[in-house]
Amino acid sequence: MIRNALASAVRPALHSRTATTLSAGFPKVASTTLPTKKYGGVYTVTLIPGDGIGNEITESVKEIFEYVNAPIEWEQYNVSGISSEGEDLFKQALESLRRNRVGLKGILFTPISQSGHVSWNVAMRQQLDIYASVVLCKSLPGFPTRHNNVDFAIIRENTEGEYSGLEHQSFPGVVESLKVSTRAKAERITRFAFDFALKNNRKKVTCVHKANIMKLGDGLFLNTFRRVAEEYKGAGIEFNDMIVDNTSMQLVARPGQFDVMVMPNLYGAIVSNIGAALVGGPGIVPGCNVGREYALFEPGCRHVAQDLMGTNRANPAAMILSSTMMLRHLGLDNLANNIASATFDVINSGDVRTADMGGAATTSEFTSAIIKKLGA
Repeated sequence: MIRNALASAVRPALHSRTATTLSAGFPKVASTTLPTKKYGGVYTVTLIPGDGIGNEITESVKEIFEYVNAPIEWEQYNVSGISSEGEDLFKQALESLRRNRVGLKGILFTPISQSGHVSWNVAMRQQLDIYASVVLCKSLPGFPTRHNNVDFAIIRENTEGEYSGLEHQSFPGVVESLKVSTRAKAERITRFAFDFALKNNRKKVTCVHKANIMKLGDGLFLNTFRRVAEEYKGAGIEFNDMIVDNTSMQLVARPGQFDVMVMPNLYGAIVSNIGAALVGGPGIVPGCNVGREYALFEPGCRHVAQDLMGTNRANPAAMILSSTMMLRHLGLDNLANNIASATFDVINSGDVRTADMGGAATTSEFTSAIIKKLGA
């Protein structure tokens, strides 16, 4: 039994599963504590395609799953964050996730205007307590970038910090925005990061913070990290910490120094975008969000890509790889391996590349190339 990534006070027994494929050299995360919905050997999964390119890249997943006869039945909800009119459908999708306990999701648009609704992406993570975001940034041999030694995981606290959504105007022209930090959630995500490192033979965990300025909020996160880290010394896990602005510079200068990184919510949003850029862009970076009861899989770099919507030019690799993480979470290891291997074979061959990878292939052509590999 492998230790799970929950605080000891709420640590039930878990059956640990690899969350993505061994053939891809990608790591493992803990499964949720409660069983997913399954009838007659078929798993029911909530599907939320999302805005922008969401429909196109989730169609790629559905097409591949149909080809391999994956035992997945989709409960699809075409939620859109473009306007607040879709709130009822969003609530239905949330209830579906509560029933099924596992979902595949594109990114929902969040309006910037003050009159717009709150982020439904954030609301989903907070209401279901899907507290740990895992984003995998790894160099691919067939897609060379400036650095060829990138291989790190970003562990991001998903439910508090600057994303707490507590803002008000105390006086005309004066706005107060509250950043909420709690010891319990800092400890929970820190333990998740160290347990992740243990399961995946990772050697070092780096805490990213701004405690030199936010001495109470980030100071709490950093001090909690240091206290928990002492418990893992005997396991041979090194640890250090780094201020977020220096982290940004070090990532683009010497990314090979990072292994597992753990951080509060906002810094995770920034660092995951830098990480995606290092390995080739958001189109190839998979991710997942996990909690005690639910798991939600989505591309690691949370871009709607509205400008590519309907053009058949989006790269579906990140969504496809995220779906293989979902399959492994469900215990469907062979299917996950086969699909991920075929995806990486297509990328590494360089024959079929979408525009973001320097090619001219369409989303459909990229998907067909994966299916051809699967049939070979």
